[in-house]
Amino acid sequence: MSDMKNQNQRSWQFNRQINVSVLVQLVFLASLIVGSWVNLQRQLDLLQHDVTMLLQCQKNFTTKIETLSAKSISYEYRLRALEKYVSATDLSAVAEIETKEIN
Repeated sequence: MSDMKNQNQRSWQFNRQINVSVLVQLVFLASLIVGSWVNLQRQLDLLQHDVTMLLQCQKNFTTKIETLSAKSISYEYRLRALEKYVSATDLSAVAEIETKEIN
């Protein structure tokens, strides 16, 4: 009877040690999961910040492109007006030279 009692006591101690070991492993695993989750959240926050900055830069760039496009159109109209003026001036100068040659 006493031998059986010792065996049961050893078995219980062995199971208790295994249970504590499993508990420690589970706590360690849980801490790894929580740590990974926190790290993932931090990485997502950094990514969100980077995307926000990228969108802001894109808006600024788009505004600059629109301004340049408007200036380009304005300069194109000015250039056409100057070309018409120069060609009209050239034609009138040629006409003047022809009229002087005839006279």
